[in-house]
Amino acid sequence: MTASTTRRTTAQKSRIAAVGAIAVAGALLLTACGDQTKSDDTKTSDSSKSSAPLANLLPADVKAKGTVKVGSDIAYAPVESTDASGKTVGIDPDIAEAIGKQLGVKFEFQNGKFADLIAGLAAKRYDIAMSAMTDTKDRQNGIDSDTKQKVGAGVDFVDYFTAGVSIYTNKGATKGIKTWDDLCGKSIGVQTATFSQDLAKAQAKKCTAAGKKTVKIEDFPTNPEAETRMRSKGVDAVSADFPIAAYSVKHSGDGKYFEIVGEQVEAGPYGIALAKGNDKLRDAVQAALKAIIKSGEYDKIIAKWGVEAGVNHDAKINGGS
Repeated sequence: MTASTTRRTTAQKSRIAAVGAIAVAGALLLTACGDQTKSDDTKTSDSSKSSAPLANLLPADVKAKGTVKVGSDIAYAPVESTDASGKTVGIDPDIAEAIGKQLGVKFEFQNGKFADLIAGLAAKRYDIAMSAMTDTKDRQNGIDSDTKQKVGAGVDFVDYFTAGVSIYTNKGATKGIKTWDDLCGKSIGVQTATFSQDLAKAQAKKCTAAGKKTVKIEDFPTNPEAETRMRSKGVDAVSADFPIAAYSVKHSGDGKYFEIVGEQVEAGPYGIALAKGNDKLRDAVQAALKAIIKSGEYDKIIAKWGVEAGVNHDAKINGGS
């Protein structure tokens, strides 16, 4: 889809260079009927503004190309995944499509490793990243959450959802795990560079400091790989954001394979990430998100995927902590 534009034609008020009665009659006809070409173009303009009311907020280059490249790890149902036909579906694609209609551009999802998405923004491979990414101060400031060292310029976030982190296990094989403290001496699978990995590392240090056995952490490029490892009894548990854990429990063998243990923790906002300095596109995305929240379309999308507990109507910039 290209950005909605208004193409005006120049009214041709004197088509025939003639003299005498014919010229007079032609002039009178234009006067009586008005400039029909201009009138039609005005209707087109109004229609364009109606179909993409916020298109004028976009940076000129984005508006010209008509697309926004979205970096995403498309293996995190129900936030984003592929259906049987290979189409990208989920909460993020639906919200992106609704935002795109407000701005008159198409959001094109491009699959990538979660750990590489922020670097992809810096390298301009993507315009935005939308991948169940928790908005944190470390990510905003380009800080490695493990070493606390500066590793990049950081990103800005437009917050659009709220989710905590859950632990789940093979059904009927919880091994006494109810909280993160119960992981001491046990093993857990997590996706690389996620908040779950950060929490697992923090818990391992906590166990060691308390004189207990540490947590054995296995990280994987995607969450389904961590789940496969758990099903083969290679790890005792898996951690992921609550919507993903709940979806996996419900859809894995019709609920036969996994179960969530304990309550979700560390609830925080998901953010649409943009490279620092991309302020105009950031503000346009925020304005479009606010528009679909106000219209009720956002709530319909959230309800469609059964994740009403994660509704976030604030649409803040860098609201994470």
